[in-house]
Amino acid sequence: MKLFRFGSPDHEHPGVVLPTGQHIDVTHFGEDYDESFFASNGTERLAHWLTAHAHTCPEVSADERFGPCVKRPSKLICIGLNYAKHAAETGAASPAEPILFFKATTALCGPNDNVVIPKRSEKTDWEVELAIIIGKKASYVELDQAMDHIAGYALHNDYSERAWQLERGGQWVKGKSADTFAPLGPYLVTKDDVPNPNSLNLWLNINGEALQNSNTDDMIFDVPTIVSYISQFMTLLPGDVISTGTPAGVGMGLKPQRFLKPGDVVELGIEGLGEQKQTAVSFN
Repeated sequence: MKLFRFGSPDHEHPGVVLPTGQHIDVTHFGEDYDESFFASNGTERLAHWLTAHAHTCPEVSADERFGPCVKRPSKLICIGLNYAKHAAETGAASPAEPILFFKATTALCGPNDNVVIPKRSEKTDWEVELAIIIGKKASYVELDQAMDHIAGYALHNDYSERAWQLERGGQWVKGKSADTFAPLGPYLVTKDDVPNPNSLNLWLNINGEALQNSNTDDMIFDVPTIVSYISQFMTLLPGDVISTGTPAGVGMGLKPQRFLKPGDVVELGIEGLGEQKQTAVSFN
């Protein structure tokens, strides 16, 4: 099942993509895609509700804005240097354990919203990533049980201001958390429709130029390992988002380095999860 959210910022409604490809409004289901939805087997309940009500749901226009596919997650956790080739391009050794950092949830935005280059930014960079959406509370989860705690997956662009991330005290969260730095979606694809998240093609283009083109099989730590590992240090709540790292081809790794400027068009996608498109604009 593919879930999406649509409408104006902070006033989105829930939607579902039917097997026919039709996008329908499921506002009358009465719930949005938030922590309580996932904690109460929301995807199963919604699927059951659709058997009786899908034919009465209005169609969503193709002109509607997509919002982030999850509403107000309690946490947005990211994994750093999780692709072998990306670690190599930055000159870093492959980590022995997952590198964790947070991204402010206020950075979340729709998959096709403009990316705003922050005030006084020097090095705004791009990062196509696979995001895991947690489906049920996870604490001290064993590796063989990790997949049971996942609701599904989404496309995420982990925008980063490299000067703030690396040159101003080494606090990664500062370079990751500006408004619009976390476009998520367009879809949350439930795990039953993603047979192997550890083997998905992903790509990113800038102004039509292919800069990232890889597969999640290059991840150093795979999906179940990441979920199990994080749960040893903090409780993951339903609806929480884990971004699993980016492949090679980021601006920081290019020679010479290259960063976003106003007017640049960023397009990206992951096999089976949809595509995004952002235009870079200056902070006003």
